Amino acid sequence: MGISTPGIGSGIPVDSIVSKLMAVESAPLADFDKKSASYLAQVSAFGNLSGALGSFSGALAGLTSVSSFQTLVSTPSDPSVMTATAGSTAQPGTYRVNINQLAQAQTLASGGYKTTTAAIGLGAKTTINFSLGTVSGGSFGLTGAQLGASLSSGGLTPGSLSINNTVIASDGTTRSARLLADAINAKSTTTGVSAKAAATVTSATLFGAAGASSFGDVDTSGGGSYSLKVGGVEIAAQAAGTAGGGGVTAAALDAALAPNSAVGRALADANITVSGTAVGGDLQFHNQDGSNIAVAEAVTGSVTGGIGNSGAANIGSSTTAVGSISLISADGSPISVGGTNPAGAGLTAGVGGAYLGASFAADSTRTSGNVVIDSSNNTLQGIMAAINKGNFGVTASIVSDGATGASATPNHLILTSTATGVSSTMKITLSGSGGNPPDPDLVSLLGYDPGGVQSLSQKTSAADTLATVNGIAVTSSSTSISGAVTGVNISALKVGSSTLSVSKDSGSLSTSVSGFVKAYNDLNNQIKQLGAYDPDTKTGGPLLGDTTLRNLQASIRRQLGTSIAGLQGTSLTNLSQIGISFQKDGSLTLDNAKLQKAVTNNFNDIAGLFAAVGHGSDPEVKFSSSGTNTKAGDYAINITQLATQGTLQGTTVLPAETVIDADTTWTVTLNDTTPATLANTATISLPAGSYNPSQLATLLQSSINGVSAFSGAGATVSATVGDDGKLKLASTNYGAKSNIHIATATGTDISAVFGTGASVDGVDVAGTIGGYTAIGSGQSLTGAPGAPVDGLKLTITGDTIGSRGSFGFSQGYAYQLNALAAGYLGAKGAITSRTTGLNNSVKDISKQKDAFSARLVDIEARYRAQYTALDTSIASMNTTASFLTQQFAALAKQ
Repeated sequence: MGISTPGIGSGIPVDSIVSKLMAVESAPLADFDKKSASYLAQVSAFGNLSGALGSFSGALAGLTSVSSFQTLVSTPSDPSVMTATAGSTAQPGTYRVNINQLAQAQTLASGGYKTTTAAIGLGAKTTINFSLGTVSGGSFGLTGAQLGASLSSGGLTPGSLSINNTVIASDGTTRSARLLADAINAKSTTTGVSAKAAATVTSATLFGAAGASSFGDVDTSGGGSYSLKVGGVEIAAQAAGTAGGGGVTAAALDAALAPNSAVGRALADANITVSGTAVGGDLQFHNQDGSNIAVAEAVTGSVTGGIGNSGAANIGSSTTAVGSISLISADGSPISVGGTNPAGAGLTAGVGGAYLGASFAADSTRTSGNVVIDSSNNTLQGIMAAINKGNFGVTASIVSDGATGASATPNHLILTSTATGVSSTMKITLSGSGGNPPDPDLVSLLGYDPGGVQSLSQKTSAADTLATVNGIAVTSSSTSISGAVTGVNISALKVGSSTLSVSKDSGSLSTSVSGFVKAYNDLNNQIKQLGAYDPDTKTGGPLLGDTTLRNLQASIRRQLGTSIAGLQGTSLTNLSQIGISFQKDGSLTLDNAKLQKAVTNNFNDIAGLFAAVGHGSDPEVKFSSSGTNTKAGDYAINITQLATQGTLQGTTVLPAETVIDADTTWTVTLNDTTPATLANTATISLPAGSYNPSQLATLLQSSINGVSAFSGAGATVSATVGDDGKLKLASTNYGAKSNIHIATATGTDISAVFGTGASVDGVDVAGTIGGYTAIGSGQSLTGAPGAPVDGLKLTITGDTIGSRGSFGFSQGYAYQLNALAAGYLGAKGAITSRTTGLNNSVKDISKQKDAFSARLVDIEARYRAQYTALDTSIASMNTTASFLTQQFAALAKQ
């Protein structure tokens, strides 16, 4: 192919001509770019609108709840003693709060062990049952031995006794249990320990033994005299010259000690009581306050007979009965006893303490559980792991006291209740398997009964929080106190006193209302900028005239201008009543003075202007939630079926004692589903023993609730014994998913407890809301889709079938606008739809531009081909013309 150079041959500017022609042909490309830029500007504008609307929705989200407007503020005068939060039901006022004791969990410790991995016992299968409950009666402390006889004459040397590192004041005058107790109690504020003197009692064999008297007839015929005094009270006397049997005898003593006798009254005045008789040989004297009792025979001259004397000479006698003391820990903590001579006070040096004269009652609301220890886990580590795996309210750990040496036993098993409060005290019982007793070494390690043997030592007692509120005593199992002041939850931090002021949180309410106004004005400004027109520059915003923008603005203003429907019991139905109004430029303004007046007069009603609120005429029909499709209004409530719980009702009247055999296990299925779920079935072990009806109910409830798989799923049961003496188990859940089934696995058959009783599954609540179909789930009744009550969820309690009054539901402005914003935002929202359409238009324009550009290439090629051909033709013609000119010139020369 030859080389073509357009215009060379003819001189025609082909490139220039083609370029100018193509400039004209490509002019529409600018229109494509202009349209695309316009659409992209609108996409960007809708992005800005979406952002502004999202911010508006975010600002409203916190205002759709009643709690945002009905908060109260609680202010303690001493925040180091307590903090408090007030709910919407609280009443403003000032309360005096004294925190006297903080709740704590019980901690028990074992004796020391050399290692944590050595086997304990022989590995015989032993089931350890943990139950939690309350200790009643008795005290926690130490019981001392009888005081030494020398104390009655010489007292207790200074420094002999210290309690919890505090020296007890004592000296030569401290000669009785009563005086020692008084000295200990004088320091109780410092030590946290008080003392109680046991009653002083004279020897049981002082006047005889084995039913025979050893008091001989007093004989003063030899010229002597005789006197017998008890506690300084003369109870018998015989002058000289009286033969034996004619004066003081055992029978005469008994007659003189008659309650209404002069001697009897004198002894009573001295706080001394009498038991037994001299004739019977068991006469004893008692002093209940622990004072010493001196028994003295005074003799002059020749006398025979008397105490322990039958016919032999009596030279007089003197004996003093001394009592003993017990120490009581005020908070159940161990007591440290020390000093130079604690034995003189009847005590042993060291740290200790146990429940004395107490009894234990299991708490059915607390979980109980079992662990099995055998040769595979009978070490401290194995026992700790088994307990912690049980997850039934007790945690175990191993603590070393740091002792060293060949004989050191530093490792201690520590058990702690996971819950605080007096009802979290532990009782640990052990049982064997197959008719065998439990491993004795494990019993020595873990056996613990506050009402019996206590192998473990208590380091911290289970305790409630004790407080007074305006002088009224209140208790709580945790450091949180609720219910003492309606709607207020108090968190106790330490012992002390504080006042608590509860007042309307008008500041937060004003902030919420101001936040609503600001959120609207911010959105309104953004809408105005996007749709504005400037007459000076004759330019408009990117969304000027856009229907989506106009519809959004109109919808918001229409909702704000409409009164709230469905509100009951309030005079507030529009924003102007709390000082919010439109200005000429379309923005909102807030009159704070008018708002504060509404806060003062209608504090609880302001929430209804902003949030979704529901009120029923029946207090047992309560508002739970609503949906975006729920319409405001008053709706009649009709209940055709109440929700019930799954139950297992016994048919047998429980006897006074029900015996549970060893190795008894039952399989329990609780709140199972269809198809069945494996986690809803578990096996429980019941400790062998004899149980009265109340104890049996507690055992079953705590054992089932102690299954971690159940509690983790929020499934629990209640066990009650009815007035008819029959046991009933019930799932605490309601509805068709509430059920309980029990089958015997081993040991005692369930028929021993429930007879022929059968399980009955629960049913869901059923009824209508406003005459429209509603869907029941447990105690919740929810309006069905497609109806005005769509999404309205109510909780139905009580025991009434049929009409349950009316229920008023309203949607406040914040709730309505938030729902409106949601309709514009999101994957299916109007803004997303518009943005998608604009982006599609941009893509279409790009495709049209590409197609047009492709046509321009063809057009340019055609123009260039045409002008190139023209150029060639003209060049050829020019060549021919030149040739002819030369020929004509040559002819002319001829």
